[in-house]
Amino acid sequence: MILLLIVLTVVEALVVVGVLAAYLVLLHRRLVVISTHLGRIAFGIRAVETQTASIGPSVLRINATLREINGALPAIAAKAERLAGTGV
Repeated sequence: MILLLIVLTVVEALVVVGVLAAYLVLLHRRLVVISTHLGRIAFGIRAVETQTASIGPSVLRINATLREINGALPAIAAKAERLAGTGV
């Protein structure tokens, strides 16, 4: 009877170890796939960064021009109000 219990315990332990090993193998495969996808995403992000690097200086020039326009708008609006008030 004791020998049977020992054998069943060893078999159960082997089954548990086998199931854990199988899940670890499946997890490893998933992680490899995820790593591959992350590598592709990182490559794509680097490509986008490289292709859009020239936008930065252009945006700074556009912002400077827009600041000038913004500075001129109150005077233009005041002149428009004066002209609207005179009926011209």
